Amino acid sequence: MSDLRSRFAHEPEYLQAVEEVLTSIEEVYNQHPEFERYNLIERLCIPDRIFTFRVSWIDDEGQVRTNMAYRIQHNNAIGPYKGGVRFHSSVNQSILKFLAFEQTFKNSLTTLAMGGAKGGSDFSPKGKSNMEIMRFCQAYVAELWRHIGPDTDVPAGDIGVGGREVGFMYGMYKKMARENTGTFTGKGMEFGGSLIRPEATGYGNVYFLLNMLATRGIDIKGKRVAISGSGNVAIYTAEKLMQLGARVVTMSDSDGTIYLPEGLTQEQYEYLFELKVYYRGRLREFAEKYGCEYFDRGKPWHVPCDIAMPSATQNELDGDDARALLANGVIAVSEGANMPSTPEAVHAFLDAKILYAPGKAANAGGVAVSGLEMAQNAQKMSWTAQEVDQRLKDIMANIHAQCCKYGQNPDGTVNYVKGANVAGFMKVARAMMAQGVL
Repeated sequence: MSDLRSRFAHEPEYLQAVEEVLTSIEEVYNQHPEFERYNLIERLCIPDRIFTFRVSWIDDEGQVRTNMAYRIQHNNAIGPYKGGVRFHSSVNQSILKFLAFEQTFKNSLTTLAMGGAKGGSDFSPKGKSNMEIMRFCQAYVAELWRHIGPDTDVPAGDIGVGGREVGFMYGMYKKMARENTGTFTGKGMEFGGSLIRPEATGYGNVYFLLNMLATRGIDIKGKRVAISGSGNVAIYTAEKLMQLGARVVTMSDSDGTIYLPEGLTQEQYEYLFELKVYYRGRLREFAEKYGCEYFDRGKPWHVPCDIAMPSATQNELDGDDARALLANGVIAVSEGANMPSTPEAVHAFLDAKILYAPGKAANAGGVAVSGLEMAQNAQKMSWTAQEVDQRLKDIMANIHAQCCKYGQNPDGTVNYVKGANVAGFMKVARAMMAQGVL
C-alpha cells in the first residue's frame, strides 16, 4: 500500500478500494508463499492496460465539444474483460480504476467466465438531447471499437448509461467492426438483450439480502427499508422489496431525499418509475405531488429504518451516517452501489455485528445477468424471464454461500467483506498462477 500510495497519490478512490481488499485477504495470502514469489498481489492490483483518449462531438448548436474518456482493462485471468461504461461529470481515472478493480472480484464471485474492466467519460447525458447523446456515443465507440469484442472486452451500462446509450454504442460498434455479436450487454430485446437485465442489479441485491436475513431467521415482510438513489438499481430494488411486503421509506437523487414513513404505495411507485425512467425528472416533483416530507440536499440515512440499501454512488454513506443508522436500530445494510460506504462506515457496521453486505457481493446480480446475456448471444437464443430470474437467484445464493465459507467469525457471525474479498481473490489468484507471469 505504501508503494501504491506513492505511485498513485492522486487516485484516492482506487487506493481506498485496494486497501479494503488487501486488509481482508492478508491472512489467506500469507498462507501461500508462492503468491509472493510471483509478485501476484502487485500484478493483481495494477490494471493490464488503460486506454485514455479525447472524444470530440458536435452539439445541437453546431459547436464542437470535447470530453476525456477511458477504458480500464484490469484483469482477464478468468475470462474476457467485462464491466460497465459510466457517463458522469465526476468520472476520472481514479474512479474507473477502483471500479475495474472491484469488478474483477465481483465477476469472480458470480462463477461466470468474466474478467474485470470499466470505462466511461466525464460527459454527462443530463440536459443533452437524444441527438447529442447519440453523436457522443458514436464518437466514443469510434475510438474504442478496436479494443473490445465478444471474447476480448464486453462493455455494459452504468451510471448515465442505460438502454438508450448502449443501443447507440452497439450500433456504432456493429458498423465499425462489421459484425453482429454480443459485444455489449444491456442491449434492447430486439437485438440480443436479455429479459430481467434492467432489473438484475436491484433484484439481485434483494435476493442477497434475503439470504443474509435467513441466517438470523428474519422475515423481510413489514421491514422499513431506506434506499438511496432513484436510478435503475434503486428503482428495481424498491419494486422487488414492495413485492415481498417490505416498506420502502426513502428514495433520493442529487437534489434531495423523499421520506414516506408508511412506505411507497403502488400508485406512488408507478408515478416515481415514470418520473425517473421516462421523463428523467426530480424527486422534488414527487414530493410536491404527494405532499411527502422532502429533505433538500439531504441523505436518507438519518430516518428510522430496519434496513439500508445505498444504491446511488461511491462514498455516499459516511461514519456519521452509519452511526445514525445504528442508533435508529438498523439490522442490515446491503449495498446496491459500488463502494457506497466509507471505510469509517464499514468499520462501524462490522463492529456492530449487523448484517453488512459489500457491493461486490450484493450488487453482482447486474453483471451476472450480463454474463447470462453473453451466453444467450453465443447460443443465438433468448431465455424466458422465469429462467433468467431463477439463474439470478441461484447465483446470488451461491455468492452468499462463498461469503459465509470464507467470512465465518469464531462467534458464528459472518464478515461478508472478508468473505467476498477472499472468495473473489482466490479464484483470480489461482487462475493467474496457472497461466504464468504475463
